[in-house]
Amino acid sequence: MSQNRRILVTSALPYANGPIHLGHLVEYIQTDIWVRLQKMRGHECYYICADDAHGTPIMLRALKEGITPEELIARMQVEHERDFEDFSVAFDHFYSTHSPENEALSVGIYESLRDAGHTTRRSVSQFYDPEKEMFLPDRFVKGTCPRCGAPDQNGDSCDVCGSTYSPKDLLDPYSVISGAKPIEKESEHIFVKLADFEDLLKEWVNPENLQSEVVNKLQEWFDAGLQDWDVSREAPYFGFEIPDAPGKYFYVWVDAPIGYLASFKKFCDEQGLNFDDFLKPDSDAEMYHFIGKDIMYFHCLFWPAMLHGGGYRMPTAVFAHGFLTVDGKKMSKSKGTFIMARTFLDHLHPDYLRYYYAAKLGDSLSDIDLNLEDFVQRVNSDLVGKLVNIASRCAGFVAKRFDGRLAEKLDNPELFAAVADAADEIAEKFEARDYNQAIRQIMALADQANRYIDDKKPWVLAKDAAKNDELHGIVTTGINVFRSLMVYLRPVIPQTAAKAEEFLNLEPQAWSDATQPLLGHEIRKFKPLMTRVEKKDVDAIVAATQAAQEAEADGGAAGDGADTGHLADDPISPEITIDDFSKLDFRVARIVEADHVDGAKKLLRLKLDLGSEQRQVFAGIKSSYDPEALIGRLTVMVANLKPRKMRFGMSEGMVLAASGKEGGVFVLQPDEGAEPGMRVR
Repeated sequence: MSQNRRILVTSALPYANGPIHLGHLVEYIQTDIWVRLQKMRGHECYYICADDAHGTPIMLRALKEGITPEELIARMQVEHERDFEDFSVAFDHFYSTHSPENEALSVGIYESLRDAGHTTRRSVSQFYDPEKEMFLPDRFVKGTCPRCGAPDQNGDSCDVCGSTYSPKDLLDPYSVISGAKPIEKESEHIFVKLADFEDLLKEWVNPENLQSEVVNKLQEWFDAGLQDWDVSREAPYFGFEIPDAPGKYFYVWVDAPIGYLASFKKFCDEQGLNFDDFLKPDSDAEMYHFIGKDIMYFHCLFWPAMLHGGGYRMPTAVFAHGFLTVDGKKMSKSKGTFIMARTFLDHLHPDYLRYYYAAKLGDSLSDIDLNLEDFVQRVNSDLVGKLVNIASRCAGFVAKRFDGRLAEKLDNPELFAAVADAADEIAEKFEARDYNQAIRQIMALADQANRYIDDKKPWVLAKDAAKNDELHGIVTTGINVFRSLMVYLRPVIPQTAAKAEEFLNLEPQAWSDATQPLLGHEIRKFKPLMTRVEKKDVDAIVAATQAAQEAEADGGAAGDGADTGHLADDPISPEITIDDFSKLDFRVARIVEADHVDGAKKLLRLKLDLGSEQRQVFAGIKSSYDPEALIGRLTVMVANLKPRKMRFGMSEGMVLAASGKEGGVFVLQPDEGAEPGMRVR
C-alpha cells in the first residue's frame, strides 16, 4: 500500500425503524477505531454512512403512528446521529437512502444492468393479503413451522428448530398485518442474472478481499449455483419506483448499499472532492465495507456484481464480524440485556464500552460476549488501575516539586524506547482488526511502566531533596510512557484521550507523536481522567432496560406483557389442542382492592380474593375503569400463570379482559351466584 493512502470506509446502514442498541455498536465502534487509526497515520480517509430508510416495515410503522414515512425516517435519523455522536462514532458524512442522489445512482446502476442484458422478467407467485391488498414479504407472514410444528414462526425461518423454508411451506399461514389467511397471487418481477457475473465473482472472492471464513461460506453458494436475484417489489412500498416498471419499486437491498455511494456523492459535492476518483473502475483509492456476518451474501456477491455492472470499482475488501451476546446469551429485553445505546449513555461513559469491545474484537466472525461482571473488572483494572494510574502516580510530583515542567532527560530511556518501538506493531494489529491483540500489547506496556514506578518509589525519593533530579527524571519517564500509551489508545477511547491531551498541554496527537518524548515541556494540573465503574451502575442499566420493556408491555391484561390492544375483529390465533387448553386454570376471583400504579400509564394494581388465598395482579385496564368502581366485583383470572416480577411489584396471575373495536377494555365478569375460587370450565 502507498504511504499516502486514499480510503473510503463504510459501515452497514442502520435501519430507520428503531433506536441504536449495543449490538449495533459493535460494528460502528469497530469501524470508527479503524478509521481513526488511518487518520492518525496521515491517510486521507472518509467514513461514510446513512440511515436505511426504505421498505415495508418503515411504511407500516409510519401508518401505525399516523405519520408519513418521511416524518418517521427524519425523526429516527436525528436520534441515530445523536447516539452515534455521543459514542464518538465520527462519520465524515451521515445521510439517508431516501435521497435524490441515491435515486439517481440506483436508477443509473439498474439501467446499466438492464441495457447490458443482465436483467430478466418473469411471473412470480407470492403470498398476498386480501384485506390489505398488498403482497407480503417473507417476514410479514407467520404460521406453524413445517419441520417442528412450532406456532407463530416467521415466514422464512423457525426460531425454535432453526429450519429455513419458503413462506408457502408454513402450516396455517397468516398475515401479520391483518391476520387474514394469505392467498397466492402472481405478478411480474424483475431479476438480476447473478450467474452472469460468476467468473468475475469467483476471482474476486479470495483471501485478499475477504476473511477465509467468508470465502469458505461463499464457496458453498457457488457450489449450489448462483440464483437470479429478485430486485423488484410491488406497490404499496416505500422506496424508489423502477423507471420502466410503473407500480414496482426497487427492493430495499438494491438501494441500501448504493446508499454508501449516494452518501459519499453528497459529501463530495459539499467538500469539493472528486467522486469518480474514488469510484471509477481503475481507481487507486481503497474502499472497505464493515458488515455483520448475516449480510455476507448481499455484500460479497450482489454488491460487487452491481458495482461492476453499473460501471464502478469493486470493493477493496469486505470485513465481517460476529454478533453480540450479553453474559453468554442472546440479548434479551426481559432480562434487561437488550440495552439501548441511550440507556448505556445515561449511566456510563461511552469510552468504557468502546474499550471493552476493542479488548474483545479480532479478525474473525466469532461472536463477542459482553460479560457484565467482566466488563466492570476489565475497565477498572486496565483503564483505571493500569493506564490512568501511571499519570496519577507521577503528575502530582511534577506539579508540586517542578512547577509543572517535565525534566530535560528521561531517567529510563530504555523503557520509553520499548514503548515507542511498539508503535508500528500496534498500528499493524489495529490495521488487521486484531484489536484484542493490540490492547493486550498496550496493557503489557502499561504493566511495565507501573512496575518501573513501583521499583523506583518516587514517593520515597520525594522525602530527600538531594534526590530531586532523579525524581524529576522518573516522573518524566512515567508521564512520557503514559502519553505514548494514550496515543495508541486514542482511536479506542477518544474522549479520554482528549482529556489526557488537555492535561499534557498538547494538540490532538498523530500516531507518530508516540515515538518522540516530551522533554522540558510544561503540563497542566492533573484531573481524574475517569472513575471506576461500580456494579450499581451496570445494575442500573439492566434495571432501566427491564423497566423500558415493562413500560412497552404496560397495558397487558395481566400486567405480564399481554397486549390488550387487539380489536374485536382481529384474526383468531392459530389453533391449539385440548391438551394445551387444559393446562390453563381459570378461576373466579373477587376484586378486594384496586389502586393506580405510580409511573404506569395503563396499569391498575388489583388484589384478588380466590377464596383460599389472595393474589396481586397488575392489569392494563386503567383507561376504562375507576379503581373504586372495581372493588367487590367478580372477575375471571388465569390462576396458574407463573408470577412475574415487574418494576412495580410481583404480578401473580392474569385477569381476563376483552378490547372493543372502538377502544376500551372490558373485564370479564361471571354471572351472579359464582363464588371466588370456583373453576371456570
